[in-house]
Amino acid sequence: MTTETSAAQGPAPNPRALTWTRRRHSAARFWRAYRGHRTGLFGLAVLVLISLAAVFAPLLVGSDADSVTHAPGDAMESPGAEFPLGTDQFGRDLLALLVYGARISLTIGLLAAFLSVAIGTVVGITAGHYRGLYGTVMMRVTDWFLVMPTLVLAIALAVVMSGSLSTIILAIGVTTWPTTARLVRAQTLAVESRPYIERARALGGGHTHIMLRHVLPNVMPLVLAQTTLVISSAILTEATLAFLGLGDPTAVSWGGLLQDAREAGAVSAGDWWYLAPPGIAIAVVALAFTLCGRAVESVLNPRLGVSR
Repeated sequence: MTTETSAAQGPAPNPRALTWTRRRHSAARFWRAYRGHRTGLFGLAVLVLISLAAVFAPLLVGSDADSVTHAPGDAMESPGAEFPLGTDQFGRDLLALLVYGARISLTIGLLAAFLSVAIGTVVGITAGHYRGLYGTVMMRVTDWFLVMPTLVLAIALAVVMSGSLSTIILAIGVTTWPTTARLVRAQTLAVESRPYIERARALGGGHTHIMLRHVLPNVMPLVLAQTTLVISSAILTEATLAFLGLGDPTAVSWGGLLQDAREAGAVSAGDWWYLAPPGIAIAVVALAFTLCGRAVESVLNPRLGVSR
């Protein structure tokens, strides 16, 4: 009788299939809630357009847009029909350089933010879980980084190390993690005070099991929201370092374009087309990431009451 009943009910559901079904439903609920934030949708649309332009830059503006020897125009031409944003000191099309610069700026922003958030998450979770000497020491190190000017530390690292994209990513990543660490530690302390953590310990769950299987999934919404906010800060920091001449001189970035404009005397000559587009692009992307971050934070934590 039992065998007949089990056969009538069908085979048992696959746990992995159930997990992916729950994840799809969660993603669908998240997207429905996110669509209710007009500012978040605007920021996402701007980021998608800029990302597509960066990915397909060789198709849109050509593969040799950054070439000095094959510059299509004369030096410092004002905007016109042939060059909508004018040319730089070498005669290169500034619109093409602006599109190419999105590649470096977005790449550095994403990778530096990932490194920063990864370090902050690891430090925050471990410091919140191990509350003894280790947690105290890590929080004191975090406090030291918090009181030190982030830009000054990044400049010092960029000066000591070789000027390359990896150096800029490392300099930004290792100097901007303390805020994430503080937030994640506070969330870890809140999660570990819940009863099911005590039950997990009573059932024999070790430190790694509790941190990876119970704490990390609960702090991931905070980490995701923090990532979108850190990206905009990383892009601004990269632009600042490049403007100070600490970036890769062979790579075209928005901060590098501002540095080239300063060296070419565009400020004193009043060549606004050399200065304004990179600055506006940096501001727009930073604002778009901030709008997306606020929308994500509001969806994941509705009690914040972030404006739509």
